[in-house]
Amino acid sequence: MAPLTRALRRRPLPTTETRHPMVALAIVLPCAILLLALFGAWDQLATQTKAVADLIGR
Repeated sequence: MAPLTRALRRRPLPTTETRHPMVALAIVLPCAILLLALFGAWDQLATQTKAVADLIGR
């Protein structure tokens, strides 16, 4: 039992790695553009963007 407890004590703790937001954006943005192109949603995107800009007051 002693070798097992020594092995458990020497085991490094797992590190929690977080992804930088720009890396996440670089992963998601091409997929989003591809989906917009495939489903022809450019007009809908422009309409919603204009509606949000009007709500903000720009």
